[in-house]
Amino acid sequence: MTAGHPHETARDLMSAGVECIAAHETLDRAAQMMRDRGVGALPICGSDDRLKDIVTKCIAEGHDPSRVTAGDLATGLVWVPADATVEEALARMEENQIRRLPVIENHRIIGMISEADLAKHLPDDQLAGFVHRVYAGV
Repeated sequence: MTAGHPHETARDLMSAGVECIAAHETLDRAAQMMRDRGVGALPICGSDDRLKDIVTKCIAEGHDPSRVTAGDLATGLVWVPADATVEEALARMEENQIRRLPVIENHRIIGMISEADLAKHLPDDQLAGFVHRVYAGV
């Protein structure tokens, strides 16, 4: 799999300026932040600003979003280091069938790779293959 320039890394693909939601915040607060920022996911960070996970579920499992905290759902952490190759980032996303991937440097989140980021950097045929493989199991 060859993506874009042969020396591109996760840092080259990502969107910077990612905001976290604190692990102690409730999911209704997370939903408000996602709406206000126009994003489909928020990284969960502890008090040390280190990544915990991404808010992706609650109501579908019958939980009350005004009582469940972001930290309650922090499981299955998937991320990629900033210096990972584009191929490594794509493989991680495909293996876990995820459409957003946090980018970490020095134990801190520095960005997020989304499908929109991939669309800007990948050739159309490679993007189509990625989308097919990620959505095939959904």
